[in-house]
Amino acid sequence: MCKSKMSVDATQPIATPRRTPQLAQPTQKPTASTASSFEPSTSNNLSGRYTSTSSYKLSSQSQASTSSSSTSLSTLKDSLPVPENPILYDYSELCAATNNFLSKRFNPTPSSSSSTPSWRCTLRGKDAVIFQRKFRVKLSTPELRQRLSTLCRSHHTSITKLLGACVSSDYAFLVYEFVSGASLAACLRNPNNPNYTVLSTWASRMQIATDLAQGLDYIHNSTGLNVNLVHNHIKSGSVLVTEPHFNARLCHFGAAQLCGETDSYTHLDPNPKSRSEIEAVEGPDPKLNRTSSRKNQFEGVRGYMSPEFQASGVATQKSDVYAFGIVLLELLSGQEPFKYRFDKKMGDFIRTSVVDSAEAAIRHGGLRTWVDSRLRDSFPVEVAEKLTRLALECVHVDPDQRPSMGRVSGKISKLYLESKFWSDNMRVPTGISVSLAPR
Repeated sequence: MCKSKMSVDATQPIATPRRTPQLAQPTQKPTASTASSFEPSTSNNLSGRYTSTSSYKLSSQSQASTSSSSTSLSTLKDSLPVPENPILYDYSELCAATNNFLSKRFNPTPSSSSSTPSWRCTLRGKDAVIFQRKFRVKLSTPELRQRLSTLCRSHHTSITKLLGACVSSDYAFLVYEFVSGASLAACLRNPNNPNYTVLSTWASRMQIATDLAQGLDYIHNSTGLNVNLVHNHIKSGSVLVTEPHFNARLCHFGAAQLCGETDSYTHLDPNPKSRSEIEAVEGPDPKLNRTSSRKNQFEGVRGYMSPEFQASGVATQKSDVYAFGIVLLELLSGQEPFKYRFDKKMGDFIRTSVVDSAEAAIRHGGLRTWVDSRLRDSFPVEVAEKLTRLALECVHVDPDQRPSMGRVSGKISKLYLESKFWSDNMRVPTGISVSLAPR
């Protein structure tokens, strides 16, 4: 992994007669680091430098009139930087960038086979990653363009930036900025060296938990787009961890809305069709499989699907909270969402989940042995217990009993500060000399 930087051009006009405006220097709050430095990060923190490439002057007479004021406002508007528009790429452009999609596929989790084909390439001078997804409900080009324009106005340091999209037949190709890092799943579980992890400190794991909670809270509640957004792809394999401060980023933002995986897009469709109406118009859902038991099975990531999502296939913000709770339990224990172990007495394999093991640890007081042993028992037990209980609230069977992401993000931020206080008290005091020489 390598450190990534980005720069943003910004100018701050000052409508004062006969004065050259000064460029406002944005403030940048510190980000958290590992055990040696534990500072909370904020959702508005940008890891980069702000630069200015243009300057301007506003001239007005001392006796300003209404017309001169409107002229000044027009000049002010023209001087502001134009936001970058989302891009609808042509399919031939993607083919040229990926050698007709014959280039080696990109997989941030080398230890597992990704179900989503992806390619890293250069598009219009930008380092990007292309993800191929199949439409669940195909959108018209104007509607796709409108949704893409809306989603591309969302910016958060814990979310990979959506650059644009391309439509070809029944597939959507979503283009995101490339972020150097490794997936959370790869950081927690390396098959080549199971006893090693780069996330060997409590500070690094609390940083990831805080970033993810703030990012998902932003998607659910703080985009300011008047849109009810659902992520629908929360899993440890969809979380990128970057160095050197172990910040986390959510991938696949906007895929659910652009590929028709959710009907909860109230801004563009105030009266969404029901599932039966959609199937009557579009035909059978391509993601529905009929099994011998005559039950509808929806495609999803095993271990991250909430009970109501498995029953209905409808993604909601509550199903996002459930998946986030699973990722939080993974982060605490280092375990997979579920695994099978062979029981010699029964002579069969038994399925165990991280939820069951966490509940048993809380119930029987075995939290120290349940938390990832690679932390070397160096973590605040009270904070770890509070975080585990919060994760178990997120995976409650009843979706109405699960907390909102706003509440979850607020609690994790408080636990972050408690962890910082614990980390500061655990540091070796300075200014003390020890001598082993005889006296």
